[in-house]
Amino acid sequence: MSKHAIHLANGQKINWVTTLILAGLHIGAFAAFFCFSWKAFFVALALHWVAVGWGISLGYHRLHTHQSYQCPRWLEYFFAICGTMTLEGGPMFWVGTHRVHHAKSDQPGDPHSPNEGTFWSHMGWIVFGETNHNNSAFMAKHAPDLARHKFYWWLNTYHWIPVVATGLALLAFGGLPMFLWGFCLRIVYGLHCTWLINSATHIFGSRRFETTDDSRNSFILAVLTFGEGWHNNHHAHQTSARHGMMWYEFDISWLTLKLLKSVGLVWGIRLVKPEVLARQQETAELAA
Repeated sequence: MSKHAIHLANGQKINWVTTLILAGLHIGAFAAFFCFSWKAFFVALALHWVAVGWGISLGYHRLHTHQSYQCPRWLEYFFAICGTMTLEGGPMFWVGTHRVHHAKSDQPGDPHSPNEGTFWSHMGWIVFGETNHNNSAFMAKHAPDLARHKFYWWLNTYHWIPVVATGLALLAFGGLPMFLWGFCLRIVYGLHCTWLINSATHIFGSRRFETTDDSRNSFILAVLTFGEGWHNNHHAHQTSARHGMMWYEFDISWLTLKLLKSVGLVWGIRLVKPEVLARQQETAELAA
């Protein structure tokens, strides 16, 4: 069997609550194409940017997990709320899971390595077994910095409130088309974009840096995920706020951070020194 073949066992049982929610969202996402409106489309696009661009890329990932920059506490909390809009769980769950991924990347214990199967790394790890979404006490072991804030404990437990409230508001004020586009399709698209970083960027793409895992860079996924597709760059320099490290590597989140810094909302940005990048690039070219 191929290393990346579908593998469902993993000693786990199907999580029916998660599975039924995902199934319903996918049905709603498909139905959205039969009631298209430009207004619903642009609302969905804006919410996707807020949820995945601000919530996941700038918030959960670069700020909360890797502490790549500093910002006011209110903005830190705001990005965390945006992160819950993706339906990817609360901040302590997301951060804790991602830190385990880095500590054991593509090794035994990695929560979503393609070595356990492509489907497993993409969404099987969510569908099968207990992912400790609401187990704040358990996830606090991997996110002790977040655990010091009562706000994160509350948001991790009730992470579903912001997204459900948004869905109800879309339905109440925009009708079924707005709900299907701004809630169902937008969430499904955002989930698969994020999941592709777990799966595809550990299988396909280029490698600038020699790392101990199978992380790879993908221009297409970088465009779809606000710069997260430069995954090999990120695994080589985990605390860098800039993932697209070359001028031609498009990284929307990095451009956003530069804008926020210019107005004084972001400071203490952590980057890789140019001489370090140049030295590593030279080493890689010689090795090739």
